[in-house]
Amino acid sequence: MWKSNSVTVLDAIVEEKQREVARLPQRPVSDAELKGALQARGAPRDFAAALRHPKSGSVALIAEVKKASPSAGVICPNFDPVRIAREYESAGASCLSVLTDEKFFQGSLEYLQQIRRAVTLPLLRKDFVIDEGQILEAIEWGADAILLIVAILSDAQLQRFHRLATEAGLSALVEVHDEIELDRALSVRAELIGVNNRNLKTFKVDLATTERLAGRLRNSPPATGNPPLLVAESGIHTRADVERLAGCGARAILVGESLMKHADIGAKARELLGG
Repeated sequence: MWKSNSVTVLDAIVEEKQREVARLPQRPVSDAELKGALQARGAPRDFAAALRHPKSGSVALIAEVKKASPSAGVICPNFDPVRIAREYESAGASCLSVLTDEKFFQGSLEYLQQIRRAVTLPLLRKDFVIDEGQILEAIEWGADAILLIVAILSDAQLQRFHRLATEAGLSALVEVHDEIELDRALSVRAELIGVNNRNLKTFKVDLATTERLAGRLRNSPPATGNPPLLVAESGIHTRADVERLAGCGARAILVGESLMKHADIGAKARELLGG
């Protein structure tokens, strides 16, 4: 489990990610390159559409395949990513989130590839994207969506990565933690906005974060098209939590730890979905 002093967990993760990115093959990452990689792999599954039209209930579930985290340590000792993914699909999840960070979450790009072969649900590559090469990597290993964490990106990076991903045919879940980050997400016209109830600097969790930012989102009409779909992330343990978040405007929830810790993850997923 992570023990911090003056360096935050997020700082440490980004520093490690910079080292990992430096080891990636130096390849051009252009619109054409990404579209070509997606064509070679096969058409993406529509992650955003799956959230707008849930498989079960009124709130879509993005169920997370996660072995460990910096705050909790190993969450699921008997970790079988394919079995877990199949249980989530059977339970009514609309999409899956697959951790691919190795050092801090004990994830793997290979899990993404294995899960894609085993289920038909759209897949999110859950990682810390700081370089466009990671978007190409996500496509090649089977992702239909990527996570863009506003807190670790400059305005220029956020805009470029969002454009590259969406124009190639991927969905982008743009994650925010406060009002300033929400405004930045809105500035790139993000279709999917995730509000992380966990402060990535202190790791404190508060569902009121989604409620507060949902109110701001309601008062920020979109420049064009449909309003962004709001995804509540972290700290979701009970059906009452889901109903509370749905009540403030969340159309989807991303849940990992409370599912992975449960003895019967399928039953827990159905409980959250109201089944």
